[in-house]
Amino acid sequence: MNADGEILHENVGRTTSETVAGFLAATAIFVSLVGLAWHPIRLILPSLAIALVASGMGRGKGRLQFAAVLICALCLFFGLTIAVALSKPLW
Repeated sequence: MNADGEILHENVGRTTSETVAGFLAATAIFVSLVGLAWHPIRLILPSLAIALVASGMGRGKGRLQFAAVLICALCLFFGLTIAVALSKPLW
């Protein structure tokens, strides 16, 4: 409501699939960052798949989905590097 008592409707222009894609991308980022410290293959590979699905769901300007794919890929590289360097299990 504005000061005159009129109800304002904001049309953001987002669809439900874009909202779900954003949540999936955020979840993929979180799981990938957890995967750096605990079982990188078990966590990061599925989160990379979720990030790719999220990037396919959104329309053209999916910056969060793009960032999720990049972060998952970097976490996969660094997670495997950390696990091999510290002799931790990959699974």
